[in-house]
Amino acid sequence: MSAALELEGLRIDFGAGPVVDGVSLTVDRGECVAIVGESGAGKSLTARALLGLTPAGARVGVDRLVVDGTDAARLGERGWRALRGARIALVSQDALVSLDPLQRIGSEIAEPVRLHRLARGRAELRRRVRALLGRVWMPDPDRRARQYPHELSGGLRQRALIASALAADPAVLVADEPTTALDATVQARILGLLRDIVDQGTALVFISHDFAAVRRIADRVLVMRGGVVVESGTVADVLGNPQHAYTRQLIAATMHEPRGERQAATDPVLVATGVTKTFDGIAAVHDASFAVAEGRTLGVVGESGSGKTTLARMIVGVEAPDDGGLRWRGRRRVQLVHQNPLGAFDPRWSIGRSLREALAAGGVPRAERSARVEALLEEVDLDPALASRRPISLSGGQRQRAAIARALAADPEVLVLDEPVSALDPSVRELVLRLLLRLQRERDLTMIFVSHDLDVVGAVADDVLVMQDGAIVEQGAVGAVFAAPQHPFTRELLEANGPVSP
Repeated sequence: MSAALELEGLRIDFGAGPVVDGVSLTVDRGECVAIVGESGAGKSLTARALLGLTPAGARVGVDRLVVDGTDAARLGERGWRALRGARIALVSQDALVSLDPLQRIGSEIAEPVRLHRLARGRAELRRRVRALLGRVWMPDPDRRARQYPHELSGGLRQRALIASALAADPAVLVADEPTTALDATVQARILGLLRDIVDQGTALVFISHDFAAVRRIADRVLVMRGGVVVESGTVADVLGNPQHAYTRQLIAATMHEPRGERQAATDPVLVATGVTKTFDGIAAVHDASFAVAEGRTLGVVGESGSGKTTLARMIVGVEAPDDGGLRWRGRRRVQLVHQNPLGAFDPRWSIGRSLREALAAGGVPRAERSARVEALLEEVDLDPALASRRPISLSGGQRQRAAIARALAADPEVLVLDEPVSALDPSVRELVLRLLLRLQRERDLTMIFVSHDLDVVGAVADDVLVMQDGAIVEQGAVGAVFAAPQHPFTRELLEANGPVSP
């Protein structure tokens, strides 16, 4: 099988030393090669260099770059415009940003066809758009073609973006974190779609920090760290018998043993009975009944729109149920840790000031606050010197730990965490999960952990609720539910972690 993409000796720097140094890869037609690594590894810069899309100010050098038989090593922008879309195309992570919000989906997909003059007349153009939507298994393609991006779910937007990338039938597809923001079942469908495209003869470069996704779709894999490829080989060899310590660390961070039974179920601190919340006549949560046992962790899982976050907001009192009730045993101090700490912190304030405000709200005397800020940062494994910095200057993992510190400032008995690790790299995610387990043990916390990631929930939770379309469809001890799921949706969620690649 002939190579669709050949890259040798890629170097990228911004004047302070290389950020990508000596990367080489070859991808055959009908093959998927994955590039994995954490934020800052250089994988996305490598991907963009394959399309001539490196940022302004970057110095790029390459010994050899051949795309579908075309020497692209010395191309100018005019040459790249002729190549992009026709020979090589990009599917990026955020479809809502990548798709033009002012264009209908059909028009977006038709644009590469028009640019490369691949259809004659409007009728042929419409037929081609419909065929492309069919190729990515878009439901009700005629209606979707008339819609705008904001009218589609995340999974459907990603399908539209893939259809647009395939519009001019490129030999090479570069997919940069295409499933990171998607729910487990939607991610499984998109991975299956991309694998089908590969099996039809397209070469795919798959960029990810998710080894589970790589295991399911790729034939070969390159592991990058600090701009350098530290290990490469077939997926079976690299993931089954990793040679480099960094590869072993990344793989270990994606594999969690179920937490197992720690203690007999205790008295409930919270009992929910028939809780319902409706927005614009649509029930976000419907007739939810459950209990949260003291000192244990309740996992709440489900896809986007299942009602998880609305339920969490009612538990912390931000929203009030329209029907049913939430009954606490005694007065309980409850705190919420948001999914996006960058949005939750005031960007104008230092981390220290945000913590002092939280301590003040909790009644801590002014004279004691500085010492308590230092103690809180140390408790979440952060250097107290970070108190003087603003949220934007912290890494994602540091911000999330600072958000946990702020929640702890009120000395809560119950911590509600809404997708607290979904945006983090594997090793950082592992550190935060270990931190939460330690804090629970040391502070005797009761936790409610909202997530769409069943693997993470299995690692931290004792009990689990499975939500679909606002209803709790299954609940019980994590070990029992995950080992023998009774509801078809629970089985679908668990099967979404299964293999896609043949």
